[in-house]
Amino acid sequence: MRLSGKRAIVTGAASGFGKAIAETFAREGAQVGVLDVNREGAEAAAAAIGPAALALPCDVTDGAGVAAAVARAAEAFGGLDIVVNNAGWTHLNRPMLEVDEAEFDKVYAINVKAIFLMAHAALPVMRAQGTGGVIVNVGSTAGIRPRPGLTWYNGSKGAAHILTKSMAAELAPEGIRVCALAPVIGETALLERFMGVPDTPENRARFVATIPLGRMSQPRDIAGAALYLCSDEAAFLTGVILEVDGGRCV
Repeated sequence: MRLSGKRAIVTGAASGFGKAIAETFAREGAQVGVLDVNREGAEAAAAAIGPAALALPCDVTDGAGVAAAVARAAEAFGGLDIVVNNAGWTHLNRPMLEVDEAEFDKVYAINVKAIFLMAHAALPVMRAQGTGGVIVNVGSTAGIRPRPGLTWYNGSKGAAHILTKSMAAELAPEGIRVCALAPVIGETALLERFMGVPDTPENRARFVATIPLGRMSQPRDIAGAALYLCSDEAAFLTGVILEVDGGRCV
């Protein structure tokens, strides 16, 4: 198993990409903290995974809550080797001046500030162990090839990508690797917000037409990429923004 003996936390893990990542990590031998603001969802996902999973109800924008969740996981697992900052949010697809300040703040709190808060909570644990670690931030193709209508979201994912590279450069001497995933639009609960139109076959077709491999991303695609980046097979990779996009960014 590719993550045998590893201890991980995945945020936004009650559904979508995060749930698939948590399930995959557990299947590959890791203990997994299923962190999500949706308490019932986190508990259900952890229960479905089994004894290797621990539900961590938590708002990723709450520093004290994140610190408590990390401490609880580290105590239960005996340490922490992997963090996947997957939780994300977007404003509705619309002209940039139609997005209000409250929505802007929510996007940046979940997509950017949460990385800051998790670093403050998780890095001391990894450093104390002295055995390195892996952090994977879930960015987006929106931070590489942005679409109109998602301007502020695009900026938040661009920030996540630059943070990934800067963290990688700073933490490399300690053996802590930091990479990011850049998924293309996917079949998740946020799909209609990204599209800005109802989720119909016709509207999906407009977006799929921009993806050379001819489909949207699915949770299993993102989970497989996360597994690779967090495994020993990627031991010499850091600062990488891995495009999981069916060729969208070509």
